[in-house]
Amino acid sequence: MILEGDCLDVLKTLDDESIDSIVTDPPYGLAFMGKRWDYDVPSVEVWQECLRVLKPGGYLLAFAGTRTQHRMCVRIEDAGFEIRDMIAWVYGSGFPKSHNVSCAIDKANGHPNRGRAIPTASTFQASDIEQKHKLTSNPVEAYEAKTDAARQWQGWGTALKPALEPITVARKPLIGTVADNVMRYGTGALNVDGCRVGTEERENPACAAKGHTNALKWGSNGKAAKQCKGRWPANLIHDGSDEVTGLFPGDEGRFFYCPKASKRDRDQGLSLPESTPGQKTGRAEGSDGISPYAGSRSPTRNNHPTVKPTDLMRYLCRLVTQPGGIVLDPFMGSGSTGKAATLEGFGFVGIEREPAYLEIAKARIESMQAEAETKTPDDGQMDLF
Repeated sequence: MILEGDCLDVLKTLDDESIDSIVTDPPYGLAFMGKRWDYDVPSVEVWQECLRVLKPGGYLLAFAGTRTQHRMCVRIEDAGFEIRDMIAWVYGSGFPKSHNVSCAIDKANGHPNRGRAIPTASTFQASDIEQKHKLTSNPVEAYEAKTDAARQWQGWGTALKPALEPITVARKPLIGTVADNVMRYGTGALNVDGCRVGTEERENPACAAKGHTNALKWGSNGKAAKQCKGRWPANLIHDGSDEVTGLFPGDEGRFFYCPKASKRDRDQGLSLPESTPGQKTGRAEGSDGISPYAGSRSPTRNNHPTVKPTDLMRYLCRLVTQPGGIVLDPFMGSGSTGKAATLEGFGFVGIEREPAYLEIAKARIESMQAEAETKTPDDGQMDLF
């Protein structure tokens, strides 16, 4: 079910305790690319409506920006949710949107320059693919200061390289114990086995001695071993890039891997005209203001600026939703959560205010319906896109 309108108004039309989980990518309150819908994080009142429509024990997973995660999380908590955890989605493809202080000082002293500039230091922190993109689309040369004042601040900037998006993990309070809540509503627990990472079978002798099927630590008492398949899901997800895996020596598949949305994932099912990078960002074609890492380096049919990868949303939906349950996304955007819920066999309710994004979401979700009939959910790492 796809509903058009302001989420607060539409949420009020939904029945109490009618939703099993909420998986959403709401506005971050960063005024991203000047978009009016991103000038604040959702209000406490919005999250209160989300709480009302969730079944007791239902989970809410909400993306946020690193600068406004605190505000997002506090408002969710103030609405009545319990904050259970935070998942970090880490990627190596972030691009620093920093101001070159040396360059700015020169400009203030009457020396013209290119305007916003990337600090020289970032050229030594970029991955090979980032460096290639910067050299072909947004050249980053070592800025030579023109005044003594600017030389004192050579190499200083104003921002770090973005490499992480936090996901608040919140839960509506239980009624009774976890067991009581799960038996009555089908909510309140995480689908651990359904989201295990990898397929290796691991033996645990101590676990077998106590009759358990899973365990968190190893034993060596010689008892017959129980086997568990795959690793316990972690509160860290990353894109599998060399830059990130290099931070975890001997990783060997400990984490769920998911890179940013590909062009194919963004555009699948769409027959709309393609939008150029300038049209998508509202900036001059070929300008420094067009980020090569937000899906905007080439024309795409999906012009939403913050598309989440379908595989990531599938994993998150499966983690917090019972089989056959209903997933709600009150900030649907271009429909990645809807695509994910459809492929996983869940019901879906999506709310979107912007007509252009609503059209994109409908087409993307509808394109998944036929595919969902032939796909079987696995460990979340299906090579669909």
